[in-house]
Amino acid sequence: MGLNDTPQSERIHIGFFGRRNAGKSSVVNAVTNQQISVVSDVLGTTTDPVSKAMELLPLGPVVIIDTPGFDDEGSLGEMRVKRTRQVLNRVDAAVLVVDALLGKTEADNELIEIFKEKNIPYIVAYNKSDIAGEAEYSDGISVSATERTNLELLKERIAALTKTDDSRLKICGDLISKNDLVVLVVPIDSAAPKGRLILPQQQTIRDVLEAGASAVVVRDTELSNTLSSLGRKPSLVITDSQAFESVAKDVPPEIKLTSFSILMARYKGFLDTAVKGAAAIDRLSDGDRVLISEGCTHHRQCEDIGTVKLPRWLQKYTGKNLIFETSSGKGFPDDLSPYKLVIHCGACMLNEREVNYRRKFALDSNVEFTNYGIAIAHMKGILKRSLEIFGTY
Repeated sequence: MGLNDTPQSERIHIGFFGRRNAGKSSVVNAVTNQQISVVSDVLGTTTDPVSKAMELLPLGPVVIIDTPGFDDEGSLGEMRVKRTRQVLNRVDAAVLVVDALLGKTEADNELIEIFKEKNIPYIVAYNKSDIAGEAEYSDGISVSATERTNLELLKERIAALTKTDDSRLKICGDLISKNDLVVLVVPIDSAAPKGRLILPQQQTIRDVLEAGASAVVVRDTELSNTLSSLGRKPSLVITDSQAFESVAKDVPPEIKLTSFSILMARYKGFLDTAVKGAAAIDRLSDGDRVLISEGCTHHRQCEDIGTVKLPRWLQKYTGKNLIFETSSGKGFPDDLSPYKLVIHCGACMLNEREVNYRRKFALDSNVEFTNYGIAIAHMKGILKRSLEIFGTY
């Protein structure tokens, strides 16, 4: 992914929902003008949520998600409905596709209640108007995927649901000034992706440049020499959390220091929760379960942070016999009651709505919630220093 590409986590997520054979997939294909989903008269053709990142005018960069029928039956149908419910945790707007010949069913009304419960803005697309005839609806519009009727109007109505705030919080741009010097510490080890930087590093570099500041990117092994040769002190050093301890020793106390993971926690809106959650590490006891959750899926390395390093550091720090479980990608447990603590990654691959769902779900389950960088900083005794840049901790 290039620096100019919009990551999926930064795109508006639009989900298309409804009962089987209401024409969801046909509407998706017609709205996007692409063959995103397989279309058939057979009930339940869409068996799993289908996602597509694309540009959709007048909205811009979006992720379109087609979901299985919400009225699916049997054990396999229950799994499909469960996946549809999971999609509801990450969509920014919903389109409920209703068969205009049948009107809203019990399944449709249940979906509307979920939209309201989760504060998801929605519109109803009454499909098959070429057969049922066009009509006026208080909660939506008549469309025809077959005849492409009112599709532009539907897109305009979706765009109205998903207006974004142009003053959105920056990753670090609001913490620095024009002409500042920012040093980014990026370890290159066996766990680093070959030939590229990970997404938070890319996004942070872009944010520094957009602020009119200068970014110096260096490995942790060259940090000390780099700081000595710069000629002036940087206003901020941002490090990969795994190198926090060694970097803290190399960076003088008068220079602000934080991590990519901590910046992402603030950017995604759960910094306060994560700081409070880190204190729960000190209260862990023998036999407690800790969920280590990642928002992406990747090939596990021998020194993987989520499955190897964090458990090792937690065992050493607490001196307790802890039980560790992991989740990755879009998978997140439906029941958090067995856990004492959730330690999440920086969530760069998840949109803000899904991260907020996971945070709120944990707190509603009386489970503390923190993230990698904050947990590591807490265990290394440098959390207070890593939060000084924000001025409120």
